[in-house]
Amino acid sequence: MRVLDKPLVVSGELAWLGGDRLERRVDKPTQETSTIAEGEVTQQREGKKPRSFSLKRAPQLKVLLDSFVALLAGDPSRLGDSFNVALGRDADRWQLTLTPRDASIAKQIATIHVYGQGNQPRCLRMDEGDGDTSIDLLGDLANAMPAAPTREGLIAQCGGAM
Repeated sequence: MRVLDKPLVVSGELAWLGGDRLERRVDKPTQETSTIAEGEVTQQREGKKPRSFSLKRAPQLKVLLDSFVALLAGDPSRLGDSFNVALGRDADRWQLTLTPRDASIAKQIATIHVYGQGNQPRCLRMDEGDGDTSIDLLGDLANAMPAAPTREGLIAQCGGAM
């Protein structure tokens, strides 16, 4: 995030619970669990009461939910409903670029990139409309977080731009 002096490193797990249900568990720097299910978002932070709100209040989360579920379920038509989809390949590396079709969503989420090698996704990168970027290292790559991560270094580690 542009307001931070250095990248915020968060570790945890993202799980697809089937259907339109996702759970994101953060272990570090603080413990937090966020669940999207049945049109509701529930956040539970360590030492605080759970907080819930309608997914309608956060259309960008609906787009993220749609993209994750479509990717994980292997549903290209659902992916195409919400995004313009572009696929780049270089040997056994690939990059899927998703650009929201809805202009109001695109102001918040400019693009989502999924980097992979072979048949495995390695990273998810979300470029926000305000210039902020979120990069998620997946699988074994998540264990290879550099001591001093940079945006450029993480993108290169993911497989780089194609």
